[in-house]
Amino acid sequence: MSSHGKASLNAKKKVPKRNSLPADDVQNFRTLLKSFLSEKDSEGRVVASAKWGVYAFYDYDGEPIYVGQTNEKLRVRIQRHLTNQRTDAVAMRILDIFEVAEVAVWPLWEFQNVTKKGTEAFKEAQARLNQCEYTAYLDAIAKSRYKAILNEKIPPKSKRCDLPTPLRMPLVSDQVREEREHPDIRIARRAEAISRLAAVARERGEVSAGLRRALVVQAVRLTYLAAQRLAYVEARPDPKPEAIDVLQLTGPVLEEFPEPKEDSEPEELALDLDDVEEYDE
Repeated sequence: MSSHGKASLNAKKKVPKRNSLPADDVQNFRTLLKSFLSEKDSEGRVVASAKWGVYAFYDYDGEPIYVGQTNEKLRVRIQRHLTNQRTDAVAMRILDIFEVAEVAVWPLWEFQNVTKKGTEAFKEAQARLNQCEYTAYLDAIAKSRYKAILNEKIPPKSKRCDLPTPLRMPLVSDQVREEREHPDIRIARRAEAISRLAAVARERGEVSAGLRRALVVQAVRLTYLAAQRLAYVEARPDPKPEAIDVLQLTGPVLEEFPEPKEDSEPEELALDLDDVEEYDE
């Protein structure tokens, strides 16, 4: 005879809350993301509630990896990137969420009430947004050791402008950073990211040149990290980033190169970084 009572046979398990299901490191990431999205500025405004703005993601080395813009609210756009996985950059496997260790945003509060498309006010706001995104993109390129980041689409070329004061915060705790930033873990993860991105290109076939450029940039990032690890093991200095001439591999990164027409001769690519200013770290 079974030792279990009738009550135990009919006992029902309680359905767990969905936010309790992710692994501890993912829950930690989302807790810090929620905190970031609730952060207020000196005037008491929730920064991520700005409707118009620019954002950037950084990896565990503080290396800029992606820049974007939104006019639907910073909070919404960043959450789509980092939680719901519904943006093109994530869906196409260009941006690996596990590479994101920090986020920065530049809110454009002056356009908060601009909503109606087609109006002069909307056009003015969009032009300013493009200008700020391109400036943040140029800054990211200048501060990148590779002089290239993972954007599939290069922002519209615009005149450089002064950016508003950014809010920048980490999205990983010290514990998660210690677990994830070990070079061997990062090398393996980056190799997986390249494999997934290459699979997208192989399965879809007709993908943008920008996606293939992002694949090259990810490969460069992997190559440098692996070479850096080898140098450590052999007690040699870190390799110089300029050992890899990224622009010779990717072509222009400061403005979108027009897709060539079928059966046409490709134009010569100009590798020019004159518009990029160097910054002291």
